[in-house]
Amino acid sequence: MSQLLNVHVVSNVSPTEIHPIEPLVPELSAFEVEVAIEKLQRSPGIDQVPAELIKARHRTICSDISKLFNSIWKKRRIA
Repeated sequence: MSQLLNVHVVSNVSPTEIHPIEPLVPELSAFEVEVAIEKLQRSPGIDQVPAELIKARHRTICSDISKLFNSIWKKRRIA
């Protein structure tokens, strides 16, 4: 067990070799949300919101939806 907790220190790494972590998934754009909304089926999903309602308002909500999803993705929580 003690071998699992032993950490080897790496001392020969220069600051130029350290790269900041970049997100693996780029942020969701409003355009991507718009494309997804256009592909919605006619029947409502599990949330029972009709696709027609979302499609009717898609021009005004795409930006807000993308901001919401990106916030959830960054914080890794809904609240």
